[in-house]
Amino acid sequence: MTIATSSRTLDLGYSFCPNDTFIFYALAHGKVPTPQPVREVLEDVQTLNDWAKAGRLPITKISYRAYFEVMDEYVALRSGGALGRGVGPLIVARSEVGDLNGKTVLSPGALTTAELLLKIVYPEVRVIRVRYDEVMPAVARGEFGGQAVDAGLIIHESRFTYPQHGLTKLLDLGAWWEGETGLPLPLGAILVRRDLPPETQWALNEAVRGSLEYAYRHPQEPKAYIRQHALEMADEVMQAHIDLYVNAFSLDVGEEGVRAVQELRRRAVQAGAVAASEQPLFVEPG
Repeated sequence: MTIATSSRTLDLGYSFCPNDTFIFYALAHGKVPTPQPVREVLEDVQTLNDWAKAGRLPITKISYRAYFEVMDEYVALRSGGALGRGVGPLIVARSEVGDLNGKTVLSPGALTTAELLLKIVYPEVRVIRVRYDEVMPAVARGEFGGQAVDAGLIIHESRFTYPQHGLTKLLDLGAWWEGETGLPLPLGAILVRRDLPPETQWALNEAVRGSLEYAYRHPQEPKAYIRQHALEMADEVMQAHIDLYVNAFSLDVGEEGVRAVQELRRRAVQAGAVAASEQPLFVEPG
């Protein structure tokens, strides 16, 4: 494939999580062709969600819940995202607490797919929003900022480590979703600005796919980069994170993935969480 190039650098936002650094290693290090130079900008997903609402980055990782808020400005790539089975957020607590309606739950962010699912299942839940890595310690203490908390909503690598905090799983929201819909759960997408030329949008999609294919061909090469951003995560947790969140849907969302995103958006609109939109969900060949 021949890619028309431009000298203007595009900032690409993605998270510190191993699934993202695995996928984007080759792209960030010039291992695959891109239509324009790309510069990495690593941040936590909630920050990237907020930045997308401000239109700050031309290419960015985002939760699908947040994507539904910015569909007029951004469109999702078919590659690079996180969908799947057995990948959902968990509700955890120190012990069984029964019906969470009316109870207080810590959430990793208003624009996360996790909180959207929580509120679909428990519409009367009270939410306190904190950074995702603060959830488990606060639930283990039973309070955050002097307020009592009953449970917490955990995402990312926390689903592997919550027993270390003495916590128990109340509900796997991904399993709930799969039981309700029979579809994989959409978690995160890679967006590009709609005002980029269609041929550039598609070339960026192919660059992201090529970056992941490179990582699959050279699985040892990205490890130092992944480790650099994984902080104190154990090697086995780091690999489990990649194995869980990077899958065939990351190469291409596919027809089933598209149906899953459509269903999540339909339920978000039905719940009054987002406004309806007629914009296409994904890029097409330019």
